[in-house]
Amino acid sequence: MDAYDLFSSCRKGDICRVSFGAGPPTQSVIDGNTQVVVSHRNLSFHVLQRYLVEQRDVDLNVRDKWDSTPLHTCCFFFWITSLPGAKCEANTFDGERCVYGSLSDSIRRLLKDYKCVSVVAMQRNDFDYFLHMLLEQGQHSDVKFLVHGQTFPAHRCVLSARSEYFTEMFETKWKGKSLITLKHPLINPAAFGAILQYFYTARMDIDINLVEDSMRLAKQCKMTDLIEELENKCKQVYEFVSNKPGTCVKVLSLEPHTCQLQEEMAQLADCALPAELRVGFGELPFNRVDHFPTYPDICFRVEGYDFLCHKAFFCGRSDYFKALLEDHFSEGQQLQSQPSTPVITLHNISHDIFIHVMYYIYTDDTELTAENVLDVLCVADMYLLPGLKRLSGKTLAKTICEENVLHMWKTAKLFRLSRLEDQCTEFMAKIIERLVEQAEFADIIKEDAASLEQRQETDSVPLVDDIRYHIASNVQTYSAIEEANQKLEALEELLSSINIDC
Repeated sequence: MDAYDLFSSCRKGDICRVSFGAGPPTQSVIDGNTQVVVSHRNLSFHVLQRYLVEQRDVDLNVRDKWDSTPLHTCCFFFWITSLPGAKCEANTFDGERCVYGSLSDSIRRLLKDYKCVSVVAMQRNDFDYFLHMLLEQGQHSDVKFLVHGQTFPAHRCVLSARSEYFTEMFETKWKGKSLITLKHPLINPAAFGAILQYFYTARMDIDINLVEDSMRLAKQCKMTDLIEELENKCKQVYEFVSNKPGTCVKVLSLEPHTCQLQEEMAQLADCALPAELRVGFGELPFNRVDHFPTYPDICFRVEGYDFLCHKAFFCGRSDYFKALLEDHFSEGQQLQSQPSTPVITLHNISHDIFIHVMYYIYTDDTELTAENVLDVLCVADMYLLPGLKRLSGKTLAKTICEENVLHMWKTAKLFRLSRLEDQCTEFMAKIIERLVEQAEFADIIKEDAASLEQRQETDSVPLVDDIRYHIASNVQTYSAIEEANQKLEALEELLSSINIDC
């Protein structure tokens, strides 16, 4: 679902389109009239939110040219129940915009009563949630900051990647220290925590009264971009409150610039590459790879190459690596150049594919091609990386054609890529009149029918239902209805010839 489609559905209050889009409700074309019967699934609020994000890749907090989110649109048009999982926190700029712009008091009450925001809403993005929990729980942290009695666990690799100031301090004044005490009376613990939040997640939620303290710390840390963001946000909030009597903004929130965060985290992957594989790195004067310490604590040996990585990222992103590194499955080797760094040898994976996995773990993205995507998909499934599987599915979807659509559908079923599966069935619906002539297609329908447990003779077959839906969806003209009927007749003839009644 693209942004235009999402906002359009929110304006209409089309919860079925927002929730299920091209999903497979039941339908039929009878006597030249298209009849679509949408089956409302018994999904809990959070299951629906997870479905929207993980299966349909819907960004519930995308913004349009008026800086509005889909939730703003729902509030304006009275369709507040249309968008579970959207972000609306009280006393924040966006939250107050939703409340102020709501069409009725009932919507305002619903917004205020709904408490499930913050961390749960952040789960819409695995990478955002991972970074948030990495900061909150401090797993595998290698440094702690003590600020007026309050302790903040952190990771030197993250702070160094995000700030040249911290890079310099860890190599000079703070070198070798695992506990760093900040005693300056002007350093506010809450403001320091907000700065750490910005380093880890590129977002910031700070009490409006602590903005000045945060800007002071940002200036000390030479964070010119953050200072500019805070100044612009303060101006935006001031103008909004001045023009909207009765509104109250107590918390200043900065949304992340994902690209910048990914680029800076990618430096950790750049540095993890063995020197002999760093093609093109270190050639430019502003490249930090050659002199940028990342403080690795684990070495993965793949086909003889040593990748110096970080447990915090691999354990936090993959249950496979968490078990491998934390449940005493290590092989007990030590890196000669760094005796304190354990070495784990990974089998059944090439170093080229591991590089793609590594960049995904550090940045939530990696470059995939038609040549390597299937290998990456298999490894992603083995290493329990669902996000990388979905990324692989997007790449595979771009290659769907008449020659490979059946194989692609089988791949989607095997790896449980529901979105790719749906894209395959949509393509099948377009070419169904030629597809029914292929014996392989008939065999696939038989297999899909046989895979259903305790299937009765007249029970539906999922693949057939999905194809029927896509044939009948968006049929609006008489010529389109006639074409849809011809396609359905071709499908029914095939089903009859293979003795499947559904």
